[in-house]
Amino acid sequence: MAGIVAIGTPGSMADTTEGRSFRDRGGWWVVAQLPMLLLAYLVPLRYGRALPLEQLDLPGGMGVALLVAGVLQTAVSMLTLGRGLTPYPRPLEGAVLRTQGAYAIVRHPIYGGILFMSIGWSLFQHSLAGLAIAVLLLVFFDRKAALEEGWLMLKFPEEYALYRQRVRKLIPGIY
Repeated sequence: MAGIVAIGTPGSMADTTEGRSFRDRGGWWVVAQLPMLLLAYLVPLRYGRALPLEQLDLPGGMGVALLVAGVLQTAVSMLTLGRGLTPYPRPLEGAVLRTQGAYAIVRHPIYGGILFMSIGWSLFQHSLAGLAIAVLLLVFFDRKAALEEGWLMLKFPEEYALYRQRVRKLIPGIY
């Protein structure tokens, strides 16, 4: 999933292919993202040990809280984009800049929500290897967001520059 802050008009999903190749839309980032997400789920399962919910300890409880927060943040962000949601980092041709809702808190709330889910899942599973994958996911989303932001700066030079000054990139109040 992408954290695009720009959306197209309803029914504009055709904009994702109009005049752009898979590579030009950032398609290889989407392809690379799939195994990263799979690793973020599977590694904690394999290299962790979840406790039953009635025996939840502090790391497990923090994990559940982060997991729920991540799911909610991601869902709200995706709903905010509606038909403008695209997995590609390049904004849609007819896009408008979104800076309200979850996008008023972070510039890439879908990426941030996925990071919260990954960290939460790793904590719940008590998996240090999973936390290492979450760090790799953070680096991956940071780089994908940087590419996306370059395109957004070209599309919305003044508005996006002001937005970047006001709102953090991935983690509310931190980064």
